[in-house]
Amino acid sequence: MDKLQLIKDKIFFKQEDAYNKLQTWRFKEEKIVFSNGCFDIVHRGHLEYLASAAAMGNKMIIGLNTDLSTQRLKGPTRPINDEYSRALLLASLGFVDMVILFEEDTPFNLINFVQPDVLVKGSDYKAEDIVGYDIVKTKGGEIKTLDFIEGFSSTGIIKKIQNEK
Repeated sequence: MDKLQLIKDKIFFKQEDAYNKLQTWRFKEEKIVFSNGCFDIVHRGHLEYLASAAAMGNKMIIGLNTDLSTQRLKGPTRPINDEYSRALLLASLGFVDMVILFEEDTPFNLINFVQPDVLVKGSDYKAEDIVGYDIVKTKGGEIKTLDFIEGFSSTGIIKKIQNEK
């Protein structure tokens, strides 16, 4: 199998399609880590955040906002990169085991489907305010927050590019 196909095989456009792989991981008692976002322009901050999150378990799943969901959250000029391009880039990271796209504004239904052992978000959230907190806590899982790297954000990069025109 070629390397591009291995990357593509990590991407799921419907959560139901990920069911068998998730069941296998659960059967093997793999510790599943979940985080989510738009990841419009992937940068150093994303990489360090996701690598740190992945180190908290055996399998790293990213819930990725679709284009329509990203547009509702970020505005009519976003996303810069389409959902397939964003998914392919995230799936190409060696520490990412699965990317599942979701259409809703929050990943609540996806988190309920995945039932992660560890839920990770940025430290701009209080743990109890993170979508899915109740789902993960009920099953005895952990909610972790990670600090952002100062000066790295998709919005900041977009503004910098616009100012250079």
